[in-house]
Amino acid sequence: MSVFTPVTDSDLAAWLGNYAIGRLDSLQGISAGVQNSNFFVNTSLGRYVLTLFETMPRAELPFYLHLMAHLARHGLPVPAPIANRDNEYLGTLSGKPAVLVSRLAGRSEMAPTVAHCARIGAMLAGLHLAGLTFGRKQANPRGAEWRRDCAARVRPQLPADEQAELDAEIAFQAGFDLAALPQGVIHADLFRDNVLWDGDYIGGVIDFYFAGHDALLFDVAVTLNDWCAAADGSLDPARSGALLAAYAESRPFTAGERAAWPAMLRAAALRFWLSRLEDFHLPRAGEMVLVKDPGEYRRILRLRAGAAPLPALPG
Repeated sequence: MSVFTPVTDSDLAAWLGNYAIGRLDSLQGISAGVQNSNFFVNTSLGRYVLTLFETMPRAELPFYLHLMAHLARHGLPVPAPIANRDNEYLGTLSGKPAVLVSRLAGRSEMAPTVAHCARIGAMLAGLHLAGLTFGRKQANPRGAEWRRDCAARVRPQLPADEQAELDAEIAFQAGFDLAALPQGVIHADLFRDNVLWDGDYIGGVIDFYFAGHDALLFDVAVTLNDWCAAADGSLDPARSGALLAAYAESRPFTAGERAAWPAMLRAAALRFWLSRLEDFHLPRAGEMVLVKDPGEYRRILRLRAGAAPLPALPG
């Protein structure tokens, strides 16, 4: 989350007149993240998060908003979209599509323990199972096609050694058919900073705006690459084992998923190397913008593709 489009108190106060959540008390920009403009909003009746969508097509946004509402109805700790007086989740503010969601309790844990990783694995399985009954379908916006296209966009910006590394990984990934694996709704960005902890429990899972329909195993790989990585990018065996075992208790892995697992860890690392390369080399102008280090996920990709041991999926 970042602030690309500023919002004034007076504009927001007028916009909130179409909501039943009271008068505006305070507005604060959120600097973390890289895609949309986000703000903490306090009113006389509650605490919310306001998001202005900077680049996402308006027609795609109902998928994300109704997905969050669906998961919240299933008891998962996700932000619930707030409907306005016209019973619509999506509005327009400062010329951009905008939504208010409930603000959840807790704060991010950037040094997770084995216990944290076990809870994340169980929660991710619950999210995947609840998503199986979600009626809308929209492709993963950062899926295989995007990864190929993004590689072509960023390639001219890279030195020769990185170009060769990127070309080799794109060619390797082209040999795998992710459509043959179990499919469903995935969060696709379940990093440590997108989970709020309320004591020992998960108080909130946030930032669903990369969600889509794809191989469920890709979501597991994205999550494991972040939650279970040591400072050098290698995977911690205890945290990895706890996350995978807790997930498999609710949704056992298939034989096909176990065979595809090493390649999937690489695909998940590639996705974030690419997005960070794009943000670094082809940035968008913004008032408050966070650009993350592409080198971190280049190192992780090298480790997943190299001789470093990988955790096995539970049989």
